[in-house]
Amino acid sequence: YHGGTNFGRTASAYIITSYYDQAPLDEYGLTRQPKWGHLKELHGAINSCSETLLQGNPSNFSLGQLQEAYVFEEEAGGGCVAFLINNDGRDDNATVQFRNMSFQLPPKSISILPDCINVIFNTAKVNVEYNERRTNVSEVFNEAERWQQFKDLIPNFLDTPLKADTLLEHMNTTKDKSDYLWYTFSSFQTNSSCTEPVLHVESLAHVAHAFVNNIYAGAAHGNHDVKKFTMDIPIGLNDGMNNISILSVMAGLPDSGAFLEKRFAGLATVEIHCGDMENSYNFTNNYTWGYEVGLLGEKLQIYNTEQNLENAPEWTKIDQDLSSKQPLTWYKTAFDAPVGDDPVALNLSSMGKGEAWVNGLSVGRYWVSFYTSEGNSSQTLYVYIYFLHTYT
Repeated sequence: YHGGTNFGRTASAYIITSYYDQAPLDEYGLTRQPKWGHLKELHGAINSCSETLLQGNPSNFSLGQLQEAYVFEEEAGGGCVAFLINNDGRDDNATVQFRNMSFQLPPKSISILPDCINVIFNTAKVNVEYNERRTNVSEVFNEAERWQQFKDLIPNFLDTPLKADTLLEHMNTTKDKSDYLWYTFSSFQTNSSCTEPVLHVESLAHVAHAFVNNIYAGAAHGNHDVKKFTMDIPIGLNDGMNNISILSVMAGLPDSGAFLEKRFAGLATVEIHCGDMENSYNFTNNYTWGYEVGLLGEKLQIYNTEQNLENAPEWTKIDQDLSSKQPLTWYKTAFDAPVGDDPVALNLSSMGKGEAWVNGLSVGRYWVSFYTSEGNSSQTLYVYIYFLHTYT
């Protein structure tokens, strides 16, 4: 009757929080017609003859080339139930003879006869009218004054708790504690002849964000079918030391295929190419990297409404227009729950990629900027009436 919502971070590769929205009960707990009514009629037909189905002797026989009958009949003149099946997918009905009676069976359908005489249900005949789900805007959060922000920390190489002389695998390093793994390196000096430097990254994760000397440089991502993606971003380098931090992101774990425990994710190649290509730097092997698992906001549980005030992060007013997308920024607001018992949804169509919490509970990942093959966002409405209080 219903699908299932994968709240939090529980999902397979490139799958955000989602629900099978074609189920008879939709994500909001509302009935989707005619599926709900048609399935209810089917269950009613089965229930009306359940005693004979459980106690009768089963048999089956052919009624035609692509037609057959399944019969459940009790002994000594008891009840009789029949299922007349038409496996022919052509447009015309099939005419069959069953117990000296003629029946018309629609294509690809099953007829239920609770007394082996009268048809009370056919799977291809839908008697329920269609309905339409509508949404009404209850509140708009466009004013910057309603929001507060917290800018997450971009770690430098010297501050990272884990160091290694190679590129570590993403999933084994994070231990599924976070989607995020920072790769950082520094202490290199560019040659003055390195003009028009380009940061070249090859990754087997899902997303990569690059920061050069704490300045955002750019991002790239893959997709479910292309396992490795490349990011080439022009960057500016200082004459002295430079610090490069690359945030590797996983959106779900591998979901199919053999040897899942041996899958590799994370950065595979990191290089800086100069304009003349004669002076290039390869940091993939034999170079010391620093690692940080997760974001600072995750460690502080910045989304927790019952947070200890001593450890509470410092939220500030938004210093730019809401339409200006700033990476690694947490946003917070408060609102009164709408009046009534109708389902409540958050419209995140203006967002990019991240995770959302309501009253400290994760309503899941969102990736509105990642489009389906039809050019649409896979999901923009997130329903979380269960997480709302009457006062916030």
